[in-house]
Amino acid sequence: MKSYTFNNFAVTLNKKGSSEYFKVSYPIRYGSFSEIKTREFIFQFNLNGEIKYIQGISKNWPHPAEWLKRTVANDWLYYSADSYSGIYDFFGEYYLPCPSYNSNSVTNRNPFNEKEIESAFESFKVLLDEIKRLNFSNIQGDLKTFFLNIIKNNPTSLAKKAERLHNIIGDQITVLPPDTRHVDYDVIPLIIADGCLYNCGFCTVKSGKPFSPRSKENILKQIYSLKEFYAQDVLNYNSLFLGQHDALFASAELIEFAAKSAYEILDIKRSNLKNSYLFIFGSVDSLTNPEDHLFKSLNSLPFYTYVNIGLESADPETLAMLQKPLTGKAINDAFLRMIDINKRYSNIEVTANFVLKDEMPQGHLPSIIDLATNSLGHVYAKGAIYVSPLMNAKGKKAYVNRKTILKKFNEIKRHSRLPAFIYLIERL
Repeated sequence: MKSYTFNNFAVTLNKKGSSEYFKVSYPIRYGSFSEIKTREFIFQFNLNGEIKYIQGISKNWPHPAEWLKRTVANDWLYYSADSYSGIYDFFGEYYLPCPSYNSNSVTNRNPFNEKEIESAFESFKVLLDEIKRLNFSNIQGDLKTFFLNIIKNNPTSLAKKAERLHNIIGDQITVLPPDTRHVDYDVIPLIIADGCLYNCGFCTVKSGKPFSPRSKENILKQIYSLKEFYAQDVLNYNSLFLGQHDALFASAELIEFAAKSAYEILDIKRSNLKNSYLFIFGSVDSLTNPEDHLFKSLNSLPFYTYVNIGLESADPETLAMLQKPLTGKAINDAFLRMIDINKRYSNIEVTANFVLKDEMPQGHLPSIIDLATNSLGHVYAKGAIYVSPLMNAKGKKAYVNRKTILKKFNEIKRHSRLPAFIYLIERL
């Protein structure tokens, strides 16, 4: 770690953050990064010299433990502390990520309309201009390389790079599995199948395409291009998302090929972060139809694998309203299969999604509570129930909807014998 002082800012190269993901109630950074500190802000950059975090340090900043984070898709998230205990109860994390894009947030706050947040972005532009005016003939080595990378990775270039990411994988990641919260949503996306089995009528994040697996050639091409895309910063990743919306329905052979190829080519074993994680979406059929071979294969991968299944409801009337082409019995069978897999496989954790809105059929909420309580003999620490708010209203009605949804969620959480959390829509 080396530090340098200039007129209006100080630079520290190659700082070391945590090498393991933790649930903590204070700002934490992971892997290796570099930092520029001014009188009002801390700007932190990944190993490619791309801005990743901004945190205010003046008295005007909304909260001393809150910060901004940029994703590789060039979206910004604001990490809100609010009430630590309240956030943790709802989301399983001490911070609530508030995205710069429309999502299904259950809070009224939009930090990107706040003056001090706007000031942070303006201050970053000022910093870039100041770096450009430096006399580089007097700057050598790693520091010069760092400054040149910052100049190269300006906001316009980062927007184009996000487009490049989506071109590499052949799509946008409209939603990440809720379990990616365990790695702060820092996953490398690799698409092994397009579309999904059901294309449910209520869903606003899926493509509407029929399910179609990718070829091994396409998957390998993605991996090699992703290695070039992430460049030096690939060392700050230990997690892989196999997309898109029902990749579990791809064959065990294709999943194993993609996961093992990515692990080796992206050199995940050399990551600055301990352990390695795989995230994948599945459906009721992709969970209940396969024989044990699929899960034995997943269990033997060099990852701890999270599988997230969309159940939505066990109530027939609600399933019909949601235009989900499944029976209540199929949902019940999938839920019990989830519990069974979590018992039998040490490196696999299956979680389930349900939906909530202010007005739903009378049997919907009792059907979730019945599954999460009466079908289980005791409390389970492994696995989780996620509840996704369907937020369509705006203005005053949206506020009423949020209160209703949170009240229903609290009832589920109070009864559930599995951990229960709210599912926030995060994209990439």
